[in-house]
Amino acid sequence: MNIKTLTVTEVSNYIKRVIDNDFILGNLSVKGEISNLKFHSSGHIYFSLKDESSKINCVMFKSKAMYLDVDLEEGMQIVVKGKASIYPATGSMQIYCEEINKEGIGDLFIKFEKLKKKLESKGYFEFYNKKELPKYPRRIGVVTSPTGAAIRDIINVIKRRNGMVDIVLYPAKVQGIGAYKEIIEGIQYFNEKNNVDLLIVGRGGGSIEELWNFNEEALAEAVYNSNLPIISAVGHEVDFTICDFVSDVRAATPSQGAEIAVPLENDIKQEIERISLYLDDTIYNKIKNCKNEIISMERILKIHSPLSKIENCYLEVDKLKDRLDFALKTKLNTEKQRLESLNSLLIAHNPVNVLSRGYAIIEDDDTLIKSKEQLKEEKKLKITFKDGKIEGKFMPSDKEF
Repeated sequence: MNIKTLTVTEVSNYIKRVIDNDFILGNLSVKGEISNLKFHSSGHIYFSLKDESSKINCVMFKSKAMYLDVDLEEGMQIVVKGKASIYPATGSMQIYCEEINKEGIGDLFIKFEKLKKKLESKGYFEFYNKKELPKYPRRIGVVTSPTGAAIRDIINVIKRRNGMVDIVLYPAKVQGIGAYKEIIEGIQYFNEKNNVDLLIVGRGGGSIEELWNFNEEALAEAVYNSNLPIISAVGHEVDFTICDFVSDVRAATPSQGAEIAVPLENDIKQEIERISLYLDDTIYNKIKNCKNEIISMERILKIHSPLSKIENCYLEVDKLKDRLDFALKTKLNTEKQRLESLNSLLIAHNPVNVLSRGYAIIEDDDTLIKSKEQLKEEKKLKITFKDGKIEGKFMPSDKEF
């Protein structure tokens, strides 16, 4: 029997017809946990329905979603009613939902909340335990898959923002059983080598089970105990993991993590220019203040210097000399006047002046003869006239004059 060779479209359409004609698949009621929930701008709702072993894609179109009375959330346990069919463009099977009813919160979500409360009570999320990111990192360590879109986004953003920053990749699995252990090894490697300034740990988006390795307690311990600051860049903006809460900084996406880690090169240049101007002004003001201080010190030194003291002493000596000269002159003038007065008095009482008027001085040896009573006997006498002296001899007589 010859089997006709079919095209891919023919096969896809055949499978679709088979599934669409199946009574059970056309009237499904399926219980599971919401994962990878997305509300599209068109109004359609896309999500995955999963249990412990399997996952199936689901869609609820706007025409049905507008009547939905349940606020869908990641991790919510629900029951969907609808039909299974093939989406021909991708050949994938999905459930087209007619109704969605809330069943409860999923096991993974419960586990997530339990661990979150535990770590929060231990202070792992506290702000004071967060390490500050370096302002100008030179080398950045990245722990992620070497083949994923995350590392490409990180490299592109960093190189665009600052081409001088080095990137060191530690390749690690970010999905699958035990992948968190490789992420822990990467964090420990960089801490032991201490050859980078900070770490970016992350991956692209996904469902809660695809991101679950970043919700492991052992990884949270490694992030918390890291000596290097860590940016957690896991998933998309709506995705939150335990790693996000424990890390020093949470980035919504790997690209944003790179933006947070690395400043723009132009910003660095502007900062360098600002600091340079600040240093120039500081140095100028410092030199100016030092010059003013030196001038002030020179002025004080000049006032209190020994030379100034000596110069002041010279001035004081000159003042004392002037006072002494004045005192001496005054004293000399006073004594001169007194001497002139005494001289005038002496002249007035000078015996020689008396002799000029016809008087004479009679002396016996050195005794002045003042009375005739002194001439009772013969004596040698000296007679002084105004024009000289003569010597003679006194001879007493019996007659008195």
